Amino acid sequence: MTDSKPRKTLTLAKKTAPTAGDPGKPGERRQRSGARARQVAQRGFDSEKDTAASPAAPARSTPREPGRKPRPDTRDRLVHQEAGERPAPVIERRPRAHLKPRPRDTETFDIFAPCPRGLEDALHAELEALGYADVRRDRAGCHFRADWTGVLKANLYSRLATRIMVQVAHAPVRTEDDILALAHDTAWERWFGPDDSLRVDTSAVRSPMRSLQYCNLRVKDGICDRLREREGARPDIDTVRPDARVHLFLTEDTATLYVDTTGESLFKRGWRLDKGEAPLRENLAAGLIALAGWDPAAPLLDPFCGSGTILIEAAWIALGVPPGIWRPFGFERLRGHDERRWRDLKDDARSRIATRLDAPIIGYDIDSRAIEAARANQQRAMLSPDTIEFAVGDARHVKPTGEPGWVITNPPYGERMEHDADFWPAWAENLKRHYAGWKLNVITSDLELPSRMRLKAHRRHPVYNGALDCRLFAFDMVEREYRR
Repeated sequence: MTDSKPRKTLTLAKKTAPTAGDPGKPGERRQRSGARARQVAQRGFDSEKDTAASPAAPARSTPREPGRKPRPDTRDRLVHQEAGERPAPVIERRPRAHLKPRPRDTETFDIFAPCPRGLEDALHAELEALGYADVRRDRAGCHFRADWTGVLKANLYSRLATRIMVQVAHAPVRTEDDILALAHDTAWERWFGPDDSLRVDTSAVRSPMRSLQYCNLRVKDGICDRLREREGARPDIDTVRPDARVHLFLTEDTATLYVDTTGESLFKRGWRLDKGEAPLRENLAAGLIALAGWDPAAPLLDPFCGSGTILIEAAWIALGVPPGIWRPFGFERLRGHDERRWRDLKDDARSRIATRLDAPIIGYDIDSRAIEAARANQQRAMLSPDTIEFAVGDARHVKPTGEPGWVITNPPYGERMEHDADFWPAWAENLKRHYAGWKLNVITSDLELPSRMRLKAHRRHPVYNGALDCRLFAFDMVEREYRR
């Protein structure tokens, strides 16, 4: 049976001698067509209008897809060149795979790591302990230098930083147009492209700029203009879950642009879903532990443990669990990410995690629902149920069960305690009776707390719980402080 439809075959047409008027005739310009000519053609050019204005331009030999914008081919550009017009620059968009840079093995980056205010000294000590060079304190953070592997390790190991931001541009600015020019001149294509979604944030200290929102917009315009010029398209803006984050920081006369390698803030470890009434962020909890000087070989007790944030952070410190081991990061979506290197770093970190504590970690709370939340958080933090002992208990009556150690706690304060004026003297009495030799550290926004407890703090460290101005009061509990 013969098929009624003709079969499609691939054949090579025989070459024929050029005839008069043929473009292939010697001395006449050859006109190209097809996919290659369309790839190198200028973008955004109205070919239909040009074809009407230039009758010599031949018609398209291939049909256009429905709804697709007309794109001129090389023949349209040649007609305008012959007419003496200045052609628009040709933009060739290459596949994204060819634009990915190789791993940044030979570069050293200037990095800024922001942190909660009051933890700058603790973060400085942490970064130096991690082996970073040129660490210096700044307002609400620290600057340091590292190679790209150091950037990955900082995200993985820092307990106190909020983000790890790589500086990509810095210049003096006077107007918003200077910010636009700085953003446009920065090589964003080595970090992300038009296929990636983008978010830009702006902060400032004593900047004369009238509108930070407009400065933010200028940065977006500069980034999008550059990527459109070099890769033919602009990225989409996504303020919720972007692929790439850029941060603009303004001072009185300078602007600095950073690429945020972290993504979601570092205090989001991935385990805390159940929260108490007034939870501490995880990096602030780790900072309190650092400021208190806790020795993991000594017991730790929190009589107001809530959802267990301080104690879970302490357990991770004692066991050597990197705070970023279970969470994703923004650098994993940047161009040039070396997945194998990142996997090797995490495998090495997991191999160093201990399996047991040297001393007990105990938490009490008067609310049984808070204890249930703390146990659920402990499980999500990949800690065995016996790592931390959580129990329902009243801080005014619970007693220590072992050798002296540390009490680090975030008790209720403010409106939650206005109805119970006798609470603080009762808790202080229990501490004086039974906690001789213990080191007590309490974070509170109540600056009169020492007088309420009739204790003398030997250190008052200013810290901020979000925007709330607090103090970390440190007391040494000695036996003679209790009088019958």
